[in-house]
Amino acid sequence: MFSTRPELDDNPDRLRWNAKYGSGFVASFEPHPLAVEALALLAVAGRVLELACGPSGNALRAAANGHRVVAVDASDVALRLLAKEADRRGLSGLLTLVHADLKSWRPEPERYSLVLCTGYWDADLFQPAVRAVEPGGLLAWEACTEQARQERPSFPAAWCLAADQPASLLPPGWQVLGQNDVPGTRRRLLARASLDVPTAE
Repeated sequence: MFSTRPELDDNPDRLRWNAKYGSGFVASFEPHPLAVEALALLAVAGRVLELACGPSGNALRAAANGHRVVAVDASDVALRLLAKEADRRGLSGLLTLVHADLKSWRPEPERYSLVLCTGYWDADLFQPAVRAVEPGGLLAWEACTEQARQERPSFPAAWCLAADQPASLLPPGWQVLGQNDVPGTRRRLLARASLDVPTAE
């Protein structure tokens, strides 16, 4: 299980996502295609970090592949759903669930074979996430593009990738394995950190 953070009781992200994942919500626990692609590139079991995990099939797939997973989200309801499913699958011992606000929570540097995020964007979080990837490790990220604001003008600009992001934000020494827009308003990045160049300047 995990410890809930009382300081998040009135957090807008927690309240919004708890409402979504509350009564009547049924999680599919299907892994995201980007997560599947990234996990297939990991040659040996390592540590995986998933940011803004929700009731994640990604974390479950990573754990089923033998990786130790840290999954972080502001929604304690989502984390409980994930914990229950992990327990049902016998994967609880490989998952560490963290109840946190990603506007302030930061990962340890050079700790993870894969850092994964498939539905969240915060430019202030990106560089700490990059630094959390160990040499030779992978970063996999999907977020909304500015196209989302054309379709939904009320969508906050801070939640959208600018042109060429996030690849343009990577420090020297990173290899972009792929960055492409997917149908709709999203963009995916898969990149590998150099073995001998620091993950951040």
